[in-house]
Amino acid sequence: PIAKHFGFDHLIATIPESADGMYTGRIFGVPSFQAGKITRVDQWLHELGLKRDKFEKIWFYSDSPNDLPLMEVVSHPVATNPSATLRQIAQDRNWPIIDLFDDLLDAKS
Repeated sequence: PIAKHFGFDHLIATIPESADGMYTGRIFGVPSFQAGKITRVDQWLHELGLKRDKFEKIWFYSDSPNDLPLMEVVSHPVATNPSATLRQIAQDRNWPIIDLFDDLLDAKS
């Protein structure tokens, strides 16, 4: 519902399992977590008749080291408001780092 509210046509998210109109507490299919994000992106692209390896450039923004599997297969990984662990990895690999909230805090000072 949130994606629809904001006008997004596509959403990649972990899908909760349901049975008889009730949520089971389990996950349906591949969770959008760690390496599962690569699988889910590839599934989504396949539904659109596309393949990830056909794109010259792909950007992916993340704040978590849980996303490293996907960050490592795109051409332009960007650490955004990264955790301390991801910040260090991004610095070590010379990935761009964006600190959005620091800019907002500076503007209020």
